[in-house]
This record gives sequence, C-alpha cells and structure tokens, in this order.
Amino acid sequence: MRHIRTKLGALGLAVIAAVPLSLTAPEAATAASGDTSAATVEEKRLTQAAPQEILRRSGFARWEREFARGLARVTTYPEAKRYVAREGRALWRRAVDRAQGRGPAEYEGREAPAKGGGGRRAGLSRDDDRPLYWARLGMTRELREWQPGFTPSASQREALVGLLERTSRGQDSIDLPAGKHVLRVVVTGFDPFQLDDDVRRSNPSGAAALALDGTTVRTASGRPARIETAVFPVRWADFAEGTVERTLLPHVRRGARQVDLFTTVSQGRPGQFDLERTNGAWRGGSPDNARESATGTVPIPDRVPTVHPQPQWTTTTLPYERIVAAGTGPYPVRDNTAVTEIPAGGTEPVERPDGPTPGSTARAGGGGDYLSNEIAYRATLLRDAVRPGLAGGHLHTPVLTFGPGNTDPASGKVSDPVFVRNRVAITGQVRAIVTVAAGEVARG
Repeated sequence: MRHIRTKLGALGLAVIAAVPLSLTAPEAATAASGDTSAATVEEKRLTQAAPQEILRRSGFARWEREFARGLARVTTYPEAKRYVAREGRALWRRAVDRAQGRGPAEYEGREAPAKGGGGRRAGLSRDDDRPLYWARLGMTRELREWQPGFTPSASQREALVGLLERTSRGQDSIDLPAGKHVLRVVVTGFDPFQLDDDVRRSNPSGAAALALDGTTVRTASGRPARIETAVFPVRWADFAEGTVERTLLPHVRRGARQVDLFTTVSQGRPGQFDLERTNGAWRGGSPDNARESATGTVPIPDRVPTVHPQPQWTTTTLPYERIVAAGTGPYPVRDNTAVTEIPAGGTEPVERPDGPTPGSTARAGGGGDYLSNEIAYRATLLRDAVRPGLAGGHLHTPVLTFGPGNTDPASGKVSDPVFVRNRVAITGQVRAIVTVAAGEVARG
C-alpha cells in the first residue's frame, strides 16, 4: 500500500523467528472477553455479496464448511494445534497450486450458478488472490465461534488463530534450498485492502506471491534463482507484534539456506512501478483492514536483532539502476527518491525529491507512511542488523483497477477482462524484475 502524504496507496512483499504473533486489538479483546461469537471487522465483510461470489466461483467456499466439520471432531488442544496447522498449510498450498495452473481452476470442478439463477457463470481467473483472503477469514471466524468439548483458554484460542494466520499465508513454509549452485530469493505480498471503499478489491502483490512461490527462474548469469513467498495482513497491530521479523529472520541469518535477495512488494500508484530508494520510521495512521489506526515511530518488537539507536531512515540495496534500465514489461519502472521529512532543527514536514537530509526526522518514505513503507523499513532494518550486505528493498506495483463499465462497486461484477489482463501483466513484470535483480546479485 502506498501512502503519499495523506493519500492512500498500496501494500507489499517481504521476508523471519520466534516472536509470538498475537491477534489484532479487536481480536484480542474478543478472546479476552470469551465472546467467541463476535466476528472481527474483516470477518463481518464476508456476508457481503462480492466475497461470497468470489468464494463460489473459485470453489473456495468449501474451505470454511470442511474446516468447521473437522474442528467438530477435535477433542484436545494439542490435536487442535495439529489440525489448524495442517488445514492452514493446505489452504496456502491450494491457493498457490491454483495460481500456478495445478488442479482445477475451481476446486469443486464445476461452474457456479450465475446470480439470479439464470445460466452459468464461469469461474474466476486462476491468478486471483482474493479466494485465499476470503477463505482464510471464513476459517478464522469458525475458530472464533468453535465450542469444543473441552474449554480452551483465551490465550489458547488466540494462539490457534495466530497459527492459522501464519500457516495459511506461507509464512512458516519458506523452504530455500542449500548449495552454491542456486540463488535464494524471498518475495512477499499483502492481502487486499481499502475494502470499505470496494469490497471486490484484489492486491497484485498477493497475486504475484501466489504465482511465484516455489518457482525457479533462470538469470542472465545462467545461475537459477529459487523464489519463495509469503503474504502479510493489512493490520498495524500484527506488524507491531513482529509478524515481519518473525517470518524473515530465519532466512536473513547466515547459514546454508540464507537468502541472497529479498523484495517486499505492494500496490502503489497508477501506471508505473516504483523502486523505493528510502524507507521511513513513521506510521501515518491511515485505517487498516480492521479499521484501526496507528501513528508514531515504527515500534520494533523485543528480542528482534536491530540497529541502535533506531534510525529514521533505511535504504534499498536492490540493484535499482540495472532494474530501471532493463526492459521488464509494459509498465515503466521508476527510481523513486522522494521522501517527506522534518529537517534537523525544524518543526514542519518538508517534501524532499532527492531523499532525506542529515539529521532529519521521517514523516514518509518513498513508499509513503502506510504498511508498505513499514514492511520495507522493518525488512531492511533487520537486514542492516543481521546482514548489512544483503540485497533487499521494496517494489511498488501499478494500481490494479476494474475495466470501463465496472468501476462501481454496486455493479455486482467481481471481475472483468481488463482487470484480469492488468493483474497478469503486473505479476509477469514482478517476475521479470526479480529475475533481473537476482542476475545482478549472481554477478556479484
């Protein structure tokens, strides 16, 4: 997500250890009160027509039903942990398989009835990231409302929801190969967001993560690069609790399977990709998917390797000049050096087209002041603390919009040919950009 000054934008991709992930603030309050029937803000959107249509036409409507049936057979907390982890990983794997052409485009192998009962309506494009998002929410809602024969504590139920979140996002299944013959790359994406404006929205960064997970590309050097991916929620609280650092740290640390390159990716502005040169340590406060806001310096969790004192700025170590110069696809790729800062000794924010000045305080990085800037800041700060020479940074994709005649959320149309064509093109160009970056790393 991009947030330029006060304007909304897009979200991204990134790559970590054992920092516990708790629920968002509303979820934690629900668990603490014992009111497991109260759905979260995100889960309540499931009742709208568009999410239900997306789930039907993708075949993913079955996940919530089958998950609930399995939960009903669970009799102990250890059994619940095993079941939730297995089902979360299965959902992630099914979404990746669907995006990469394995298995039926619709899980149940048939078309969904068209709205109103007339005729048949074809399934959604395989590249669609939205079925994963909405199916996960159906499963977390079932977990929250689950009434087993034993009595799980609030913290146990919270832990189960966190386990489902991690496993169904690919955060615990990043599997990089060992050996010097292959480059290891991590790319991350985000959930759809700004859903109160249009609940039909897709996030091309999430679509790219599904399309790239577990794939291998051949770089210009001839050396193959293995790509592993994960996606992240659009929620301030999860970031404050360390979801980014926990996911990335095992792969950033030195070892036989250490990552050689990472990029966080998110949706940015219309018509272009932006390579963000500088990331800022500031949260601008725009509401997230839980309708929560957060303003202030980016909080770094305890027990995470970091830089002291906490810097106001971090910078990309991606080979941006080479990427900008390469012909990677239909959209231009820009080296974005702009930031917003409070100059040293000043009190008011100033826009700087060429990057921050010495001693300044961050108010927006190149990627703005929303969660895409924050994931870039967190990932690159972790890099600087653990492996300063590691290539990593943030990429903003073009904005994904619906085609002419389908811009009204009330239209009832959850997809159209222009929408699909642009998302496929963005994913293809993300792949090309990552391939160029990996080739430069291979050349040393």
